[in-house]
Amino acid sequence: MKAVLQERFGPPDILRLGEVDRPQAGAGQVLVRVHAAALNPYDWHMMRGDPYAARLMGGMGVSRPKCRVAGIDAAGVVEAVGAGVDALRPGTPVLGFCTGAFAEYACSTAELLVPKPERLSFEQAAAVPMAAVTALRGIRTVGRVRAGQQVLVNGAGGGVGTFAVQIAAGLDAEVTAVCSAGSADLVRSLGAAHVIDHAREDFADQHTRYDVILDNVGNLPPGRLRRSLTPTGILVANGGGSPGRVFGAIGSMLKVAAVNSVTRHTLRPIIPATPNGPAHEDLLTVTALVESGQVTPVVGRTFPLTETAEAMRHMEEGHSRGKTVITVR
Repeated sequence: MKAVLQERFGPPDILRLGEVDRPQAGAGQVLVRVHAAALNPYDWHMMRGDPYAARLMGGMGVSRPKCRVAGIDAAGVVEAVGAGVDALRPGTPVLGFCTGAFAEYACSTAELLVPKPERLSFEQAAAVPMAAVTALRGIRTVGRVRAGQQVLVNGAGGGVGTFAVQIAAGLDAEVTAVCSAGSADLVRSLGAAHVIDHAREDFADQHTRYDVILDNVGNLPPGRLRRSLTPTGILVANGGGSPGRVFGAIGSMLKVAAVNSVTRHTLRPIIPATPNGPAHEDLLTVTALVESGQVTPVVGRTFPLTETAEAMRHMEEGHSRGKTVITVR
């Protein structure tokens, strides 16, 4: 089968299209015929092998990638199931976490897959898993957003941000979206009541105070962000980060924990949505929001599987609005 391979850590140019054996579904596993896959900051960390601290923690490999085939977010059709899998059957359209998603076929466990909402294309469905679950955890689980609260989403035009705006607005919060001017109309259409152009204004310098701030960017220190919180406000830190750091998101989370210990505000990181963590209930929740029409994935641009390296470069350079998606079939 065709797959995007990463034999070493490095820039997008290290990704190449090659032929590998089709994986087999073992006990408790599901083989998915992939139709589309989405890109995440998680993928560029896996590609570049940073932060370096994560290599020592065993999450990505030390000298070379643990997983030879790139990608994690996928949507497709169940091709086969292993022993012990009863909830999913061959022919069922699904979405979820599939290690090695940038390929014609990928394996996952049944707990990391859910049925695809009928109203979504495969490209839209692939945009859901990591970004929507992360947004759900940031807004509902950690931020505990309630009706009538003032909520600010920093990085509102990106993958997590577009989901977060919709989820917060659906809870009847008053949402302020911080994004580029080019994304202003988009985030308003998703439910943002106010929009701040990050290139023209610094929301941390304004007098408005927020009950919850979801920070998807990490461009301001936690001590400065908390000045934009109400006395009982919550800062939710999503440490997606950017490549080229020794500690990356790990360092950001440590800073948040340090400031939290000396302030009356609540500063919390999001529990990352990864293929190694529990996600089934969250995936069911976000697909229910999609089915109800409250949430719709935003796909900014699609690339064919043969141009995955270019797609990664596009995302890494910060050009993405919503999610960048790879079409496989």
